[in-house]
Amino acid sequence: MEQMLAARLHVPSRTLRIEEVAKPEPGPGQVLVKVEAAGVCLSDVHLIDGTLTPLLLPGDTVTLGHEVSGTIAETGPGVTRWTPGQRVVLYAGEVRDGVTHTRGVDYDGGWAEYALSAEDALVELPDTIPFDQGAIIPDAVSTPWGAITATGAVRPAEAVGVWGAGGLGVHAVQLLRAVGACPIVAVDPNLTARERALARGADLALDPADPALRERIGAATGGAGLAAAFDFAGVPAVRAQALSVLAPKGRLVLVGLTDQPLTVADGTRFSYLQQQILGHYGSDMPVALPQLLALVRGGRLDFSGSISGELPLARAAEAVERLESKAGDPIRLILRP
Repeated sequence: MEQMLAARLHVPSRTLRIEEVAKPEPGPGQVLVKVEAAGVCLSDVHLIDGTLTPLLLPGDTVTLGHEVSGTIAETGPGVTRWTPGQRVVLYAGEVRDGVTHTRGVDYDGGWAEYALSAEDALVELPDTIPFDQGAIIPDAVSTPWGAITATGAVRPAEAVGVWGAGGLGVHAVQLLRAVGACPIVAVDPNLTARERALARGADLALDPADPALRERIGAATGGAGLAAAFDFAGVPAVRAQALSVLAPKGRLVLVGLTDQPLTVADGTRFSYLQQQILGHYGSDMPVALPQLLALVRGGRLDFSGSISGELPLARAAEAVERLESKAGDPIRLILRP
């Protein structure tokens, strides 16, 4: 049986190992993709450090990686829409019996030489878009896109705040600029992240520890507050701060994941102002991915500046460590099998 390299996480011990495993074979309705690029996400870090645990994984070990691009290597029985050699981007998950399973979490992902996909869980990658940029779109770009356009339903000229200008938040700033939000306020304790947010289109970038934060947001919004606030940090203090600067009928969209409780300090004020708190996860891939690829292909969006470095698959643990320690303040690191 043919073998391949894969970065496998043993969930009970949270141990990441590069292993030789059997190269998968596509079954009916499946395709096998030769992986060209795979993104390293903070969610991968959280899976390894134990903050996140797979809910639907049948065994105790999984190949990580939910941001994957590559070329069709083989097609399974009955597959007619794909042919070997086509460039593709894989969805970050698949819906099975009405339940979303996340790639690289609930089933094997793309930190490997090859990855399996359902034939309807991937989309063609235009020749003009490099594999590295294509790989990060299914999460680092499409998750904030879904949060902005669907869950948060941001409209042109609405005042919006982004807490956490890291891998997803910095893309949120770009995407908010694209849909016409104004002003866009980025909030992050990291100076590099704030400078990056301004370079990507934020009108104002603030340190959450700034004692004048509320006043500065008030001044930027004509005293109205924010129509929408997005928490990409997954930190309780962030959520409290964002709620404090929301406008009447404003909505707080929770994108960053945390197992910590959510607290609304003044429930009466929250209800009187008819504010909303909305949970967000991933995106509607069949809608979001084609939209984003069209915007990149059409020159409306450019994520080339988001690729902070590339490492071979064998150095996956090093990539995780770099992201966890924020060494060099990476947006997205790419693994190349």
